[in-house]
Amino acid sequence: MAKKNDYILVNDVNAHVKRRAEILEKYPQVRKLYGTNPYSALYILLIVSLQFSLATIISTQAWWAILLLSYTVGAIANHSLYVMIHECCHNTVFKKAFYNKIMGIICDLPLFLPSAMGFRKYHMIHHKHLGEYSYDPDITSRTEANLIKNNPVTKALWLALFSLSQALRPLKVKYYKPLDRWSVINTVVIVIVNILIYKFMGSGALTYLALSTLFALGLHPLGGRWIQEHYITKEGQETYSYYGILNKLTFNMGFHNEHHDFMHIPWSRLPELKRTAPEYYDSLKYYKSWTKVLLNFIFNPEMTSYKRIIHPDRHPKSAIE
Repeated sequence: MAKKNDYILVNDVNAHVKRRAEILEKYPQVRKLYGTNPYSALYILLIVSLQFSLATIISTQAWWAILLLSYTVGAIANHSLYVMIHECCHNTVFKKAFYNKIMGIICDLPLFLPSAMGFRKYHMIHHKHLGEYSYDPDITSRTEANLIKNNPVTKALWLALFSLSQALRPLKVKYYKPLDRWSVINTVVIVIVNILIYKFMGSGALTYLALSTLFALGLHPLGGRWIQEHYITKEGQETYSYYGILNKLTFNMGFHNEHHDFMHIPWSRLPELKRTAPEYYDSLKYYKSWTKVLLNFIFNPEMTSYKRIIHPDRHPKSAIE
């Protein structure tokens, strides 16, 4: 067992590599699930339109109405857009990367923060170097983990400000490259959109969208996803899936073991993957409540930011492609 003040070291490659090979050998038809789901683009446009419509309606209302709507509806809408950004970064909306990048930026329009291109870059490193401390941006640094400590208040505060944590996490990644052409375009577009929202829709509309993002990534039932995916609650199991009702609102994002095994399968076909190879997934620990996952992390003294499996770093010429 690992010490409470350090990660869990495993001297082996992650389990997804082995499981993917076994599934493909036993069920070669799984390859037919690979591809794209262009209907995701329609969902993106509908959710973006919904958020702008709600922002317009709520812009002149009382602060408590803006707060309530952003937590109950806006957070779900913006979280689902982050899931769609995730789909775009895997090129499972359209075949060509260019169109997926454009759709990613469209997802960003009501999110207040420019994140699509940064996420695209560093999420692919997460897949390539899952569990490697120096390269996986999903792993908190030791400095951050020590700041969070094992205290319900600090853990809750960390989750509430998770968007800030995510924004700074790439700084720990070796070969960190903060800017490229697409990141600059992404940033300029969102800054201009925010200015236009403020000018033509009002400060209340911009506040609604900003709070929706803060809650979408923070202390909210959906926030249990950040803990669900890779925080260890069963010895030796690195990744966990969630099969609860909120998958209906988050495009099956809970199917995380399935996604890491086959990242080129779009969200709509992940349940079919599980049905095709049930013996590989039903035997793993999974969750049915993100709220319970969230509360367990906050109040369980055994749960800290160190409850992550790490593998020995591999040393590529460049961790960012």
